[in-house]
Amino acid sequence: MSQIPELNYQQIREKLLAKHEIAIVDLREEHIYAQAHPLFTTNISLSRLEVEILNRIPRLDTTIVIYDDSDGRVERAYAKLTRYGYSQVYVLKGGVNAWQRDGGELFIDVNSATKAFGEWVEHFKHTPSLSAEEVQAKIDANENIVILDARRFDEYNTMSIPTGQSVPGAELVLRAPSLVKDENTMIIVNCAGRTRSIIGTQSLVNAQIPHPVYALRNGTIGWTLAGQSLEHGQSRSFKDTKTIIKPELLENAKQLAAKARVQTISLEQLNQLKADSSRTTYIFDVRDEQEYIQGHLAGSRWVAGGQLVQETDHNAAVRGARIVLVDDLLVRAYMTASWLGQMNWEVYVLETDFKAAFTEQGAWKPQVPLVKEIPLISPRALAELKQQKDIAIWDVLPFAQYKKGHLPGAAWLLKADAINLIQQPEFQAEEAIVLTCGAAILAKFAAEEIAPYLAPGQELYVLEGGNVGWKNAGFELTTEDVQTLSPQIDRYKRPYEGTDNSFEAMQAYLDWEYGLVEQLKKDGTHGFFVV
Repeated sequence: MSQIPELNYQQIREKLLAKHEIAIVDLREEHIYAQAHPLFTTNISLSRLEVEILNRIPRLDTTIVIYDDSDGRVERAYAKLTRYGYSQVYVLKGGVNAWQRDGGELFIDVNSATKAFGEWVEHFKHTPSLSAEEVQAKIDANENIVILDARRFDEYNTMSIPTGQSVPGAELVLRAPSLVKDENTMIIVNCAGRTRSIIGTQSLVNAQIPHPVYALRNGTIGWTLAGQSLEHGQSRSFKDTKTIIKPELLENAKQLAAKARVQTISLEQLNQLKADSSRTTYIFDVRDEQEYIQGHLAGSRWVAGGQLVQETDHNAAVRGARIVLVDDLLVRAYMTASWLGQMNWEVYVLETDFKAAFTEQGAWKPQVPLVKEIPLISPRALAELKQQKDIAIWDVLPFAQYKKGHLPGAAWLLKADAINLIQQPEFQAEEAIVLTCGAAILAKFAAEEIAPYLAPGQELYVLEGGNVGWKNAGFELTTEDVQTLSPQIDRYKRPYEGTDNSFEAMQAYLDWEYGLVEQLKKDGTHGFFVV
């Protein structure tokens, strides 16, 4: 590590305060990252570095600060980043322990900056809320209310408040007026915990929706802690109701965004920003995904607006970068921009002839670096090879996806562990190693890493098309025979997701959120404000 240049806490703090572009990258697996990290870090684990780095840090001369737990990840990542062309890569001197020792705050959980911002908003705006018991009483009395769930649809589908319907965050202001029963309807916004409930409710208040609006205090966690029943498998959505767009909403959203220092730009001005190689410019399309697929601006990435606010660190890893938002109806872009502006981002909303500008179709495709050629094996050839030789099949999918379906006999591992595993005697004895994952993208990088460590005569393949290719060829995936070669630390289990969390974990999570405002005040680098 002595060969890698260093930046210490004070130097990084000065860059944050000066709003210089900087990406602070935690290379650890997400579960470890969630135990303690600086506020504006982005978690790009060494296991997923290749498939995420170019999209989250697109400018090669961005100042990047990396750190680990002194376990060799920094050295491996530094070698990769410099090979990919990144020219300003540093290591955090002393890691997170030195950060804290020198006066920096450490935060737990994931998306911590946004969650802290949500608490900041409630603290200063006094966002109205109702307890789980109060909302249950209104449901039981059949009062004139609508419950709007601001999470992703899949989260809503897993568990939801009775009678609630899915209206992901950025859609709330646009859709809510069409979802109320009449002018006297009360709107209640919920999420799983607190943040998206607060931001969603305050969005409706800020946009001057003429209805009483409340957050469900503590979301589905509060509902569960109150001993009340949730629904499962529901599919009610704003898409079930035709939206009547109210012109005044756009004007209100624009005025709100202007207060948050958001600027409107033309397509020509956007092209000028993109041409400026000295700055990072993210272009996010904040509409519904199907709208994006049907037509979008070339070079834009789809991220639902509510999730962009909730998971800003996951999408815009470079603090101090510029963010441009795209939405042909504009309301979603201006509402999303109003929050990002208050989070101290430099934000723009594109206004143009969108019909002419949306020249691309299809889902967003991430950029990945070039990878060395590794022999591919077709699904049919692999099925035959399994009968002929002793082979190991390694799957480098996220563990949660591996459990939902993998090749029979495939073992799961963290890609970061592949180099150590291939050198173990039991795997050196295998006649062939086959790497796979969803579509074989990450598997190719795993194969590239282990190729130099193969035993003499040992064969190495990547499954052509990955697990998707296997299934498309008519072979079955299985959820049985789960084999793990790595600890299951690639994902941090959120206390507010799923249906099997302990009451203690849920309450501890809420207690942590309550203390975030004080932590922000101690940190002092956030620049958050409210309008």
